[in-house]
Amino acid sequence: MKKLRKASSILLCLTLSASLLAACGSSKGNEDGSSASGSPNADVKKEGFPIVEKPLTLKVMSQDAGIADWNKMPVLQEMEKLTGIKLEYQLSPIDSFETKKNLVFASGDLPDVFYAADIKSAEQVTYGTQGVLIPLEKYIDEGYAPNIKKIFDENPDIRKSFTTPDGHIYALPFIDAAAVWYRGPVWYNGEFLKALKVTEPKTTEELYTYLKRVKEEDPNGNGKKDEIPLTSVKLDDLRMYFFGFWGMYSEGIYADKDGKVHYPFQEEGYKGYLTFMNRLWKEDLLDHETFSQTAEQKKAKGQNKQIALFSDYHPYFTLGGEPSGDNPLMTPVKSEIEGSPVYGKHPGISTQGTFAITNKNPAPEATMRWIDYLYGYEGSTLFSQGPEGVLWKYKDKENHVKEWLPVPGGGDRDEYRGKLTPNYGILTPGINDPEVANGLRTEFDEWIDQQNQEKLVPIGKAPFPNVYLTNEEQSEATALLSDLDTYVKQMEAKFITGQEPLSNWDKYVAQIKKMGGDRLVELYQGAYDRWNSGK
Repeated sequence: MKKLRKASSILLCLTLSASLLAACGSSKGNEDGSSASGSPNADVKKEGFPIVEKPLTLKVMSQDAGIADWNKMPVLQEMEKLTGIKLEYQLSPIDSFETKKNLVFASGDLPDVFYAADIKSAEQVTYGTQGVLIPLEKYIDEGYAPNIKKIFDENPDIRKSFTTPDGHIYALPFIDAAAVWYRGPVWYNGEFLKALKVTEPKTTEELYTYLKRVKEEDPNGNGKKDEIPLTSVKLDDLRMYFFGFWGMYSEGIYADKDGKVHYPFQEEGYKGYLTFMNRLWKEDLLDHETFSQTAEQKKAKGQNKQIALFSDYHPYFTLGGEPSGDNPLMTPVKSEIEGSPVYGKHPGISTQGTFAITNKNPAPEATMRWIDYLYGYEGSTLFSQGPEGVLWKYKDKENHVKEWLPVPGGGDRDEYRGKLTPNYGILTPGINDPEVANGLRTEFDEWIDQQNQEKLVPIGKAPFPNVYLTNEEQSEATALLSDLDTYVKQMEAKFITGQEPLSNWDKYVAQIKKMGGDRLVELYQGAYDRWNSGK
């Protein structure tokens, strides 16, 4: 297949971590979420712009990818002109997010707004019931968020998935109904497939045979046995995809097609996965630097034409070169487990909250109108692609057809976009509206869609809805998972590398159950059943 033009933009991974910095906020709001007067703010328009008659300043806490100064970002400057709302930014680098967010919540020294805040379900329940985060549904239902209201009305499961057990909505998701991937999938090096005259494997045994040939038959043609059949970084990039070969939808809690909840690390499918990976390890088909290398070291091997099978967001990120259809998306393979393969498909909404309003906010009605703009076509276009006339222009405005403009000063289009908008490298509130990219999609974008529809969507299922546990249940589940996650990760590496013989599987399962594996399933089965019944 001929080389294709570079992808217009890179979708953000829905599981990226984020970072927030403690900051002071206004203290003019009430704990029930009403404005200072306790009634709807007469200065806030429900329609049209600007949103407020009098100038309003809000303190916003967010994570920062470090590409540009938010005070100088054209998208945010445009929003201030449009809405009449000025934002003061309190930012922090992505990698310090968890620590900073915990400090902010613990201290009570809050901003008015959390943006791109990665607010976990447990945090929504805890800080919502404590009155730190205010309920949002009244503003949605009273006309201050018509775009969000329309989405909720047309997709009741989205509303249900962000309604906590006390009946309130404390955070908003990122919504992408067309999403397929939870994280970067797995790709074949197309040159290796061609060199060995191999069509894609359909079973785990065929996959093993192919990887063995890669090791022995010099598909990169350099006369050396330097090929690496399969590589990874601590298996975190491969695990969920490979789990599907043994009938498991997720590397965490998931519900099967019959609604039964599973914790995979204590089940037979997981034993099949470990057995296969141990086989690859013993025969040097799985990179022996898997548990020690960095992502950069893995990428260097790809660009040195050594890797046959690997995970990344797009294949050219690892192999280098331009976007093309030469390196196929891996078709999940069938194992001895009945019903395999399966694929854990993205549910179309973020599992964490991306936006919340605190009890310090002096104008929640105005704030809801501000964020609601991002859930409509115009706001989604602005925050996704930047202002009209910089990177794009309308070719047919009436039908929302756009075309690209040259990147100012040359260079990478997506990197330049990161200078225009905060929606770069972090998971932000809003909606991925397909119309936003009308006219901007490349042949490579279309090829990716074709690969997804052919190979993943037919066997895909969203592993688990965004459910909420009660405070008591969440405390118990968090404690169980803390210990289980550590033990499981340690034992995975030991089983695969042979430090722990697979003959000890029954002993391992007994330990998992002793540590609460079955109780964890019981807790989440209850939450899933409540979600399913709409309660």
